[in-house]
Amino acid sequence: MERFASAMWKGGLKDGKGVVSSASGALSNAAYGFTTRFENAKGTNPEELVAAAHAGCFSMALSGELGKLGFTPDSIETKAKLNFDKTDAGWTVTSIHLDVVGKVPKADAATFTKAAEAAKKGCPISRLLNTTITMSARLS
Repeated sequence: MERFASAMWKGGLKDGKGVVSSASGALSNAAYGFTTRFENAKGTNPEELVAAAHAGCFSMALSGELGKLGFTPDSIETKAKLNFDKTDAGWTVTSIHLDVVGKVPKADAATFTKAAEAAKKGCPISRLLNTTITMSARLS
């Protein structure tokens, strides 16, 4: 299985502008630049896209782990907070915190937490990232 995305950048680091697109069309020329990445201007940035990918991947992985235990979630909502900091090595994703709330009929908190921990370890995006990943998990 292969997935494709692309980026086009024009200009210098601070005055340039770029767009990112995905082959599926879910992203189509989404604008990004220095101000969207380092100054919180409106628009996207690579780190936001990584956080979105991690939240989506983790939510699916958690659904799968719950399924192995005989539970089908009504909903799983995951928020990923990515910290992007300047270190001695340069700008680095220093951590990601996953905050997950699940609505899972008949599941207890211990079972949900066990499934969430397994999902955090098994999610392909978690395994891809070389950073500290923390999590809070609770049932609604």
